[in-house]
Amino acid sequence: MRVTLLQTDIEWADPEANMVAARRMMDQCDSHADLYVLPEMWATGFATDPESLEACRAGRPEAPLEWMKAAARQRNAAICGSLLYFDSQKRPHNRHYFVEPDGNIHHYDKRHLFIYGGEKSFVRGEKRCLADFRGVRFMLTTCYDLRFPVWMRNNCHYDVLVCVANWPENRQHVWDTLTKARAIENQCYVIGCNRTGHDKYCQYAGGSVVIDPKGYVVAEAKGRLAQAITADIDIDALQAFRKKFPVLPDADNFSLTDHLF
Repeated sequence: MRVTLLQTDIEWADPEANMVAARRMMDQCDSHADLYVLPEMWATGFATDPESLEACRAGRPEAPLEWMKAAARQRNAAICGSLLYFDSQKRPHNRHYFVEPDGNIHHYDKRHLFIYGGEKSFVRGEKRCLADFRGVRFMLTTCYDLRFPVWMRNNCHYDVLVCVANWPENRQHVWDTLTKARAIENQCYVIGCNRTGHDKYCQYAGGSVVIDPKGYVVAEAKGRLAQAITADIDIDALQAFRKKFPVLPDADNFSLTDHLF
């Protein structure tokens, strides 16, 4: 399976501009992918205070998701990334969507809110989400989740961990370390798609990356520029590695108070 990560420089609170930029980047890719991955809140930028993005609701708040559906259908590929979503009670969610070309949609609400940075107005997610697409099982996560390995514990539930992010430059070393750690401990591929550029809160250095189950970099963004990177996910090699070196069955058993699925 071929995956392409779209490391974008997000225009603040401007979904139309960000949709145009994402489409242009996809059009310029040298090869077709089965999955395109966008960063966290790729259509608006990430805000710890969602009311600061309230103006986006005055237009067509459903437009970015509709764009994802249309692009997935046109390219016969899945597209994932997170968006600001307001439910029927007008409560904000940081919702990670995985959209398949046939219109089937999986979604995951970010569980670990970045309280240190003020992300406390959002509704906290309570369930993990797996998306099974073209024979590959993806687990969806978002940014700060990457710090919490219990939530991502793999008991052979998934093959690829997808983390979309607005991860700041001043903690880039942490991003580089944790993406590798999550791949090694879960014997899985890790797709980490981060933004670049800056907003009124932070500076971002990108660092989008695909890591293999042994912790080696398969593909990574070069420098801070907005760019697309492409890699192949080799499921046969993953399964052979798990069979040859069966770490996951030796993991300690434990239970959580919250339901994982």
